[in-house]
Amino acid sequence: MNAEVEGRAAAERFRDEHRLGLQPLGDLVALIEQSAGIDVAVLDAGPDEHGLTMRDPHRDTVFIGVARTRHPMRQRSTLAHELAHVIFGDWADNTTCDWSASTPVESRANTFARHLLLPLEGLKAFLADIPEVNLATLSAVVQRFLVSPQIAAIALEQAGCIDTDTKRDWMSVMAPQLAVRFGWSDQYEALQTDSAQRRAPQRLLARAIQGYAEGVVSVQTIATLRGIPPDNAVEELGKAGIFPAQHPVSWTDPGELPDVQLDLTALDDALNGTDDPLETATEPNAG
Repeated sequence: MNAEVEGRAAAERFRDEHRLGLQPLGDLVALIEQSAGIDVAVLDAGPDEHGLTMRDPHRDTVFIGVARTRHPMRQRSTLAHELAHVIFGDWADNTTCDWSASTPVESRANTFARHLLLPLEGLKAFLADIPEVNLATLSAVVQRFLVSPQIAAIALEQAGCIDTDTKRDWMSVMAPQLAVRFGWSDQYEALQTDSAQRRAPQRLLARAIQGYAEGVVSVQTIATLRGIPPDNAVEELGKAGIFPAQHPVSWTDPGELPDVQLDLTALDDALNGTDDPLETATEPNAG
């Protein structure tokens, strides 16, 4: 089975298992966390770093991290790509792996991402009443399924809607260009703002907030996870009715401490006595 067949089959299976149908997928971070039970974070990263997947084999936990970016379609593709690595169990030794190499494993992950984000049957249903496929159609597909024009062009060719030459031409089109030309630049800017925001793993943040409410986790921890100042975190939590619990310890009340009787006679005698010269310890003569 080749990468295209494996990737598509896995994407269709994932949609079926999680009852996602053929419709466009919304918030991928929340979808992955809720459906696959994987912690996902949107982090600060270098310009050439898009995403990674880490697994702790001892605790059997998986973490996906993606970079903050002003390219929302690319971030969605990265999330779907990393999810593919989890589903296929593509765990590599990162001391020997060449991450820039184009391998069957990477091709399979790319295929999974493409079919997860833009299922061919969903595309055909969306285009059922469109008599002519043109650049406006490409824009509509990109806007509807929130995929890159490159993914949309490949899918349109696979669906038999365009020929190879048209696909090649559309592969060089950029999403911001389509958004401006066809009037949805406001939506694209909103998507950019969202994809540029840091996001902490939801389950981790929920546990930290529970600890804060119980009075055992500091607000600084919440602020660090959120990437906001502590004062902002306190205000946000307070507006949600979340305050740290107070745990009074009754035995620390000074009024309840028992009286203690001290006999200082021996100390007085020592202080009032004759001062004796201090003795200095010397090492025994080793000779």
